[in-house]
Amino acid sequence: MTAALAPATALDAADWQTRRRAHEQRVDAWLTPHLARRRSGVKHPVEDFLFTYYSHRPAQLRRWHPGAGVVLRDADPAEFGRDYCTTAAGLTLDTDRVRARRAESIDWIRTLLAATAARPAHLGCFGMHEWAMVYRQTQDEVRHNSWPLRLGPEATAAVVEERGVRCSHFDAYRFFTAPARPLNLLTPTRETQHALEQPGCLHANMDLYKYSYKLSPLVPAELVADCFELAREIRTLDMRASPYDLAELGYSPVRVETVEGRHEYVLAQRSFAERAAPLRSRLIAECDRLR
Repeated sequence: MTAALAPATALDAADWQTRRRAHEQRVDAWLTPHLARRRSGVKHPVEDFLFTYYSHRPAQLRRWHPGAGVVLRDADPAEFGRDYCTTAAGLTLDTDRVRARRAESIDWIRTLLAATAARPAHLGCFGMHEWAMVYRQTQDEVRHNSWPLRLGPEATAAVVEERGVRCSHFDAYRFFTAPARPLNLLTPTRETQHALEQPGCLHANMDLYKYSYKLSPLVPAELVADCFELAREIRTLDMRASPYDLAELGYSPVRVETVEGRHEYVLAQRSFAERAAPLRSRLIAECDRLR
């Protein structure tokens, strides 16, 4: 079988093998502790989130792909899977075949990312989405019930009621407790996702990881890893600003119930929005290239 798309770049064996090793070593630094905890039955509310919430398995994250339009010289087809094909120049992704399977997804992702990028960043949510997920629940009922609430259930509820909730992200909103949902300024749905997502949202920026792996293997594995790395750091802020007390794990709280804490949160949120912007642009450019 030959590739339908003429490749634009060719990599010698030494070059692509170096890239692959670097990617695997980078990812192993994240995977090794997670896999050790999984074998031991130990749960971590921060570090394990990206492996449990998202559907991309550790082995998939670790597997290196060069992306569409790249020829690998002296590569064994058995190492790369059924989506690759052999040409006279070397091994390459059968871009047309994969693109045909993913056409609808590529269009959906591109539309969402472009709409999000076109909006100004809103930085006034102060992380209340995590508080709304435990609102009016007992300690036993909360999602991470092995970890205490810093202020206790009643005081946590009082903060939510005082601050209100301004969440635009459907995949956060759907985890709100039933009594918290009417307190949100918006009612996000999957159907309104393209109209509501904005680049200041922590979860919209974490989801760049999801959209990058949904485009894999059409995009380089290094881009997926870049998005994962950002999502991992955002998750740390997300949980530091949450109502949980994670001091035992080494996470100092961002006390968003105070003026000082809200200021700290906004500064970090703005920084993540700035770091997410070029990744979002790269994903949009990949979608445009594939379309």
